[in-house]
Amino acid sequence: MAEYNHREIEPKWQNIWKENGTYKAFVDTERPKFYALDMFPYPSGAGLHVGHPLGYIASDIVSRYKRNKGFNVLHPMGFDAFGLPAEQYAIQTGQHPAITTKQNIDRYKEQLKNIGFSFDWDKEIQTCDPDYYKWTQWIFMQIFDSWYDNDRSKARRIQELVNEFEQSGNKEIDAACDDDTPLFSSEEWKGWSEEQQQSILLKYRLTYLSETTVNWCPELGTVLSNDEVKDGFSERGGFPVVRKKMKQWSMRITAYAERLLQGIETIDWPEPLKEMQRNWIGKSIGAEMAFPVENSEVKIEVFTTRIDTIFGVTFLTLAPESELVEQLVSQDQKDKVEAYVEVAKNRSERDRMTDVKKITGVFTGSYAINPFNNERVPIWVADYVLAGYGTGAVMAVPCGDQRDYDFAKHFDLPIVPVIADVDISEQAVATKDGTMINSGFLDGLGYDDAISKAIEFLEENGLGKAKVNYRIRDAIFARQRYWGEPVPVYFKDNIPYLVDEADLPIILPEVDKYLPTEDGDPPLGRAENFTYTPSGESEAYPLELSTMPGWAGSSWYWYRYMDAHNEKAFVDKEVQQYWENVDLYIGGSEHATGHLLYSRFWNKILFDLGYVNQEEPFKKLINQGMIQGRSNFVYRVRGENKFVSKGLKKDYKTSPMHVDVNLVYNDELNLEAFKNWRPDLADAEFILEDGKYHCGWEIEKMSKSKYNVVNPDDIIERYGADTLRLYEMFLGPLEQFKPWNTNGIDGVRKFLSKLWRLFHNDQGEFEVSNGAPNKEELKSVHKTIKKAGEDIDRYSFNTSVSTFMICVNELSAIKSNNRQVLEDLLVIISPYAPHITEELWSLLGHQTSVVDAPYPDYNEEHLKEDDLEYPVMINGKMRTKLQLPSDFSKEQIEEAALANEVVQKWLEGKPPKKVIVVPKKIVNLVV
Repeated sequence: MAEYNHREIEPKWQNIWKENGTYKAFVDTERPKFYALDMFPYPSGAGLHVGHPLGYIASDIVSRYKRNKGFNVLHPMGFDAFGLPAEQYAIQTGQHPAITTKQNIDRYKEQLKNIGFSFDWDKEIQTCDPDYYKWTQWIFMQIFDSWYDNDRSKARRIQELVNEFEQSGNKEIDAACDDDTPLFSSEEWKGWSEEQQQSILLKYRLTYLSETTVNWCPELGTVLSNDEVKDGFSERGGFPVVRKKMKQWSMRITAYAERLLQGIETIDWPEPLKEMQRNWIGKSIGAEMAFPVENSEVKIEVFTTRIDTIFGVTFLTLAPESELVEQLVSQDQKDKVEAYVEVAKNRSERDRMTDVKKITGVFTGSYAINPFNNERVPIWVADYVLAGYGTGAVMAVPCGDQRDYDFAKHFDLPIVPVIADVDISEQAVATKDGTMINSGFLDGLGYDDAISKAIEFLEENGLGKAKVNYRIRDAIFARQRYWGEPVPVYFKDNIPYLVDEADLPIILPEVDKYLPTEDGDPPLGRAENFTYTPSGESEAYPLELSTMPGWAGSSWYWYRYMDAHNEKAFVDKEVQQYWENVDLYIGGSEHATGHLLYSRFWNKILFDLGYVNQEEPFKKLINQGMIQGRSNFVYRVRGENKFVSKGLKKDYKTSPMHVDVNLVYNDELNLEAFKNWRPDLADAEFILEDGKYHCGWEIEKMSKSKYNVVNPDDIIERYGADTLRLYEMFLGPLEQFKPWNTNGIDGVRKFLSKLWRLFHNDQGEFEVSNGAPNKEELKSVHKTIKKAGEDIDRYSFNTSVSTFMICVNELSAIKSNNRQVLEDLLVIISPYAPHITEELWSLLGHQTSVVDAPYPDYNEEHLKEDDLEYPVMINGKMRTKLQLPSDFSKEQIEEAALANEVVQKWLEGKPPKKVIVVPKKIVNLVV
């Protein structure tokens, strides 16, 4: 075979890998394990574009490398298959989401297999498969059946809580529970009906039903999480979102706030992502206190981290959603407040937290009393206060908080300085330095002493106490949609009960439409007989009509890959103890406060309950950057169907128009393909430069609307999968954003052809030599072995590709075809380009896959230079060069320099004033 033919070789090896089960992973306690995982994709109808495989290629390189290094590697792939797009398509067309999803998954799998990934497809999972979501439902049941013991800092079974209630009530129990949980004795507990007891237990369960303010999207017919809402509209579809109260399932992630925060310090994740989680959890150490309302029994509770500034409070602000608003608004302010609340409460929390420029608010007409100085404080409503954080009320200290300062300036409210020697004429100063002023009994104290004294005053007078607060809220765990996991709960006397484990999975039922019912129930309300009859009973009870949110199936999926076909458990205990958790996880940072947080949360619950032996799911995480699109433009003469080449457009009045990048090669437009692209372009005319049409270009997000989407299938057909894999790595560091530009892909394809020719003679026949390699060959390949291994160990893949190119060029230049050298070269290139290396490895006579070959060790002896060239500088100018052995000492280098004829001529028989020798670099003489 004269040339490398990727169209024959790549499918050949993909079939061999499949037939031989080359990438199947098994527990092997004789070998160290390595678990590499990619964030599994949602299978959209558009399929993959060239940006999608970037992270998959990186994880595949590491997986293959680790296998060469002797590790037992688990590298699976599956699909996050429940999602809104398939359901929206079902609503529009009537086609069942399962059909659409299967078609999309089949397309994804075809594309992924064409790229040559070392996935163990035998372990594939799909979250919409009942055999999979049976275990999602089972995990939900374990969470429902648990409560969080603050004393032990762990989840425990609900029956243990019941036992404590029966013995001594709840007065001595420190648990994560609802704020309105009453205190009761064991006698009271025993005297309650089952319905009353179950209602109390719901206040402790780690997943529970409650009245909650949610993001409701009428158009989508479902509740959305905060990270699915942007600027008051749904992230998917751009539909309006309103805030409303609904009875919803929630998960008590707040119980794990501190452990989630502490766990961040134990994992090797990018610091920006860790900081995003820290901010989302939002730990604050401060005090909680109450402001009595003037002429009322109402008290407004606030949480503050700066109780030392209590004398600087000049107004209180309530969240628009606060129940206190309706109680405190005066008659003359009622219309203004109601109008404001209606608008403000429908903005998402994220928008309200980030929009600092827009200042809005309204006075309630009521006043509170500051218990520290008995001064009247006006009560306002403002949307920068969130109902879900703290108490939903803020004591405003304009001198020390910029938002309070801006609000006070805008509405002409007082600003009282409370820290000495601080200039607040232009802005707030949130300093902890200085002493207190205008602060009564706190005057003259520093920050720490003032905090302690103020908290002491609160507690002595029963006004409040020290408290730790967290910004994170309990996670809404329900969607009023069809395409999701059914919740394994039925209702008896309006109390939720778990179905029997033996009856799992609760299968998603058939419905006539994928829309809410006429009564406003979720789509599952359309199902016939969607009920449950408990064992031993004859009555059928209604099942939960909401489905689980999109993040449910992805919050534990890495465990199912370990043991994908287990029918008795979500993962066998011994199997999990071997694979433990994920060693390398690659995916996008956009999941920081969604999937990545919820996964850590569920993992900690499973750990507490003894099902897994690791508290964190992902040891190391890498956020891959985005491959951006490189858009091309043509320039249409205004009012005509005529297009001007880029270099001539200055002479015409033109409008730029996106053109399909697949019609362009090296920025040159294929004129006939362009005319066939759309009917309106069939008679297009062109003004050319040198007989060619040159397009403009711009870096933009890859999207269909910009016609800059590049299909990997097209690249593979033209250049091959190995070229695609190498080129995506060659584009730049994995974590960085970089543009896709096919202008450079030819060089990578030529590199593979050059690699191929190392193994073939001029007649195209396979030919390698079996003698001992020479120094030059060994030096070239061993420096490449060293660099490639170091690069993979630090996940720096782009520099390895250029190193491979240099090595192949060097070996080509000396016409090397030495078997030993080329075998080592194939092994180190194989993680990047598995197809061509498998073919050449086979041609060398090997019967096993190159993936099982040991990764070669480099030998430092082969990297040593025999001679080094030393420039000799005399009074700042280079006068000669010396070739000296690389192991010469400074003294030997100086001696050789002084003995040189050219140097002696410049010295004119005199000793130099100074000799400076920089080993392996340069010799400097001053005469």
